[in-house]
Amino acid sequence: MMNENDLLSIKEFSELTGIKQSTLRHYDEVKLFQPVKRGENGYRYYSAPQAVAINFINVMSNLGIPLRKISEIQKVRTPKLMLDILHKQELALNRELFRLQQAYSIIHAYCGIIQEGLLADEETVSTCWMEASPITLGQVNDFSNGYFYDSFFRFLKRMDNYNIDAAYPAGGFYTDMDAFLDDPGHPTRFFSLTPVGKETKEAGEYLVGYARGYYGHIGDLPQRIKAYADEFSYTFIGPVYELYLHDEVSIAAPDQFLIQASAQVKKRR
Repeated sequence: MMNENDLLSIKEFSELTGIKQSTLRHYDEVKLFQPVKRGENGYRYYSAPQAVAINFINVMSNLGIPLRKISEIQKVRTPKLMLDILHKQELALNRELFRLQQAYSIIHAYCGIIQEGLLADEETVSTCWMEASPITLGQVNDFSNGYFYDSFFRFLKRMDNYNIDAAYPAGGFYTDMDAFLDDPGHPTRFFSLTPVGKETKEAGEYLVGYARGYYGHIGDLPQRIKAYADEFSYTFIGPVYELYLHDEVSIAAPDQFLIQASAQVKKRR
């Protein structure tokens, strides 16, 4: 027989279990978990064993299982039923973890390039050491029809086939400096700045320059980089990378996007 002296007020039960009083009241209202007694004054009273029983609801709720589903299964639960439910929830959480990890990775990538753009000396071409970074290259572009975005959207579709989110920053890849000079704004291939890239931008010394403009419009940036290399006796030894440090994510005016071009070089002997 229940000893009323052993009953806990809602405040005491809340302190014992760590569950907010407002949550306990809601559980009572939806008939998910009810007190063993209501006093004449309407106060709720709980038994000590209920502090153990409510752990089922607490665990299920923390795992993201809706209260409606918890209510359905709490009186008919069996190990086999719970194993099936938990396996399904595990799969759902794995999908959510993947989404969150990818979102974090995209945020991290944008924070890096936006910060780099804020520190850039836009007026000059300079040399700097760049660490190796993973990228994923798209197919070779075909601009023969004159439409920049046809090639770009084909690239995005290819990235989707690789299970790479199109929200990652993207850039242009030129096979060498000659390709950059001959057809600026029309990269040989596009690339995605993804941390699980299939290819690598090699570490090394690069000539780096900047320009302002919309996609495909980089002004005289190639000529300025070439002039710097000639003046200070540098030889181009690899691809040229074009990256929009500030694009539509951080700037409203398209003609003010900040473009960075980097070309790997070595000193002439």
